[in-house]
Amino acid sequence: MTNANASAGSGGPYAANGVLQLPHVEEKYISRSLWAEALQRIRRDRLTLVALLLLLAMTLACIFAPPVVEKELGVSAERTDIINRYKPPDWKHNVLGTDHLGRDQFVRLLYGGRVSLGVAYGASLMSISLGLAIGMLAGYFGGVIDALVTWFITTISSIPSIFLLILVSVAFTPSPTILIVLLGLLGWIGTCRLVRGEVLALKQREFITAAQAIGASSPRVLTAHLFPNLVSLMIVSLTIDAGSLILVEAGLSYLGLGVRPPKSSWGNMLTSARMYFNTGPHLVIWPGILIAVTVLCFFIAGDGLRDALDPRARGRGRR
Repeated sequence: MTNANASAGSGGPYAANGVLQLPHVEEKYISRSLWAEALQRIRRDRLTLVALLLLLAMTLACIFAPPVVEKELGVSAERTDIINRYKPPDWKHNVLGTDHLGRDQFVRLLYGGRVSLGVAYGASLMSISLGLAIGMLAGYFGGVIDALVTWFITTISSIPSIFLLILVSVAFTPSPTILIVLLGLLGWIGTCRLVRGEVLALKQREFITAAQAIGASSPRVLTAHLFPNLVSLMIVSLTIDAGSLILVEAGLSYLGLGVRPPKSSWGNMLTSARMYFNTGPHLVIWPGILIAVTVLCFFIAGDGLRDALDPRARGRGRR
């Protein structure tokens, strides 16, 4: 009896025909999508989670809390009380004190947050949408469309933004709605350049060539193949632009081009408080802290989302 037959007869690793049979090892691979992998990374990034939770808490507080606070504490953002002006923080009635007209500072900060965060979210969404649409069309079609878009962007970029803001502020009263439209129309240029460059690189990839080869129309390629690859880029740009727009709104209020009293925003509250710093220092501290914390949270969230949504940061599949 040969060694192979002996091994086969004795139940060894050889089959009846003498071929070596190795034990079957089953390996399972768990493949995650980009979004599942990004969510997993964000869960492990505590700093990004804290920033996102703070932004969510401040947004919800500014939307829903003002009527509740006015009712529970018996204060008002519009009612003046000259006798109790510059009142320091009182945890029973005026939580963050009163301003130069005796109005409750805490409620005014909540209402001001509606304007500041509304301008940040609204203008950033508008600029991202315009930049995304125009950048995709220019990058994908090229030719005359790309040349016209590039010429228009170059022309608009050569005009100082502060000059356009002054002209609009003279022609219109800078209400929150007008400010959102103005900043949205002026802020899409950077996004358009970013999207155009990304589309120029993506349309040379194999999956775009394959889609065009099987007869996919241009709208189909733009919406089903290019747009999903730009979503992560837009989310990161949205968070960074929102933080920058809060600083822009505060700077415009300092120049008298932002939202004007009696409508409150964090920017015009901080600008007005500089005249009363000696008599009411709390009027400067709280708007400044809210602006700084909000902008910092937007930038931290944008940085964390950029790392989480980058598929090159780590392998997509896990064993």
